[in-house]
Amino acid sequence: MPRIRPLAAVAATAAILLAAGCGKPPDLREQGVPVPSPSGDTRSTRPRLPVPTATPSTAPTFPDNYYVACLGNPSGDQVVATVRAKTKLLPKTGTIAVTTGPLCSGMWQFTIVQAPGKDSLVVVTKGPATALQIVTAGSDVCTITVRTQAPAGLLAAARCDA
Repeated sequence: MPRIRPLAAVAATAAILLAAGCGKPPDLREQGVPVPSPSGDTRSTRPRLPVPTATPSTAPTFPDNYYVACLGNPSGDQVVATVRAKTKLLPKTGTIAVTTGPLCSGMWQFTIVQAPGKDSLVVVTKGPATALQIVTAGSDVCTITVRTQAPAGLLAAARCDA
């Protein structure tokens, strides 16, 4: 038995020496390579995070191949306000009912509105909700501009493909 004790002592010493050499693996240790900063100061060892150059767009993206409800972007009220401001097709006052839409396809919108005592007005707009542009409005919106420039989803909503 006396021989086992020295072996145990050697093994324990070896284990202590091995444990003392342990630390963070090389890939997790902080690198001592200085990273230059814009001011020329090389004391920082951590790279700086990139600064975003542009703010991400908050405007929703709609599919081109089919139409979906715009879900308030733009709202029916925004379409009515645009038609009132840029045309004489709707009365300046009074309640206008939005009977269909707005439906979105790409950056285009399709809406049907109804003024009291008037026929329904079909409106095609395009652009972001905050800067809508009227493409056409009337009873038949399948103009050459709409047929040649509108996305397929809007053509389907307006039934221009029939």
